[in-house]
Amino acid sequence: MIKIKNVSKYFGAKAALKNINLEISDGETLAIIGGSGSGKSTLLRLMIGLIQPSEGEIWIDRDEISHMNEDEITKIRLKMGMVFQYSALFDSMTVGENVAFGLVEHTNFDKNKIQKIVVEKLHQVGLDGVENLMPNELSGGMKKRVSLARAIAFEPSIIFYDEPSSGLDPIMTNKIDELIIETQKALKVTSIVVTHDMVSACRIADRIAMIYNGELIAVDTVENFKKIRDVRVRAFFRQI
Repeated sequence: MIKIKNVSKYFGAKAALKNINLEISDGETLAIIGGSGSGKSTLLRLMIGLIQPSEGEIWIDRDEISHMNEDEITKIRLKMGMVFQYSALFDSMTVGENVAFGLVEHTNFDKNKIQKIVVEKLHQVGLDGVENLMPNELSGGMKKRVSLARAIAFEPSIIFYDEPSSGLDPIMTNKIDELIIETQKALKVTSIVVTHDMVSACRIADRIAMIYNGELIAVDTVENFKKIRDVRVRAFFRQI
């Protein structure tokens, strides 16, 4: 599904990522962990095609995206759903209009079909009957769910989550984790979750990858990851 091959990213003289090699399989949930400034968000932006690597290749299925132009990468992004850290809903649009936004922009579906998809996707994330609410009427957890409904409206094969538990209390974090798991099972999607929350990573992931100072220092199953003795990895497990 995704192959990252010898990828480095420089911002000026600073190396944000150094020679990253990583493969993510179809239907897998991979959690990418790391501290602030470690490079994990840069890696996410590279996989989405928002920025290009300084070196190396990024493959999405059979497409190498690192040198595509904006029109080409837009077509690839239709395979992807994105759940942003702060939901990134349009404040001037209703919930329904937010979920429908990509469908209106990138399909020729009529209004009835789009409305049907909106209702279906909101139901899928446990939000029935909220289409006419405005984002400022929603709780933080509800906004995350709307963001996920928007992400799955295209029925993507890959969903990216950027710090999905950021700003949420432990109870709501658990609910969002459960929703990520349920979405993966229901849609059979490949899920990439960027997080600093080791508890969530262990709960939702098939494998965990850790970025430290721009380097990929460990990739393994959750159970094996817990056995790693590297002090940089152990520091994250102190959360648990």
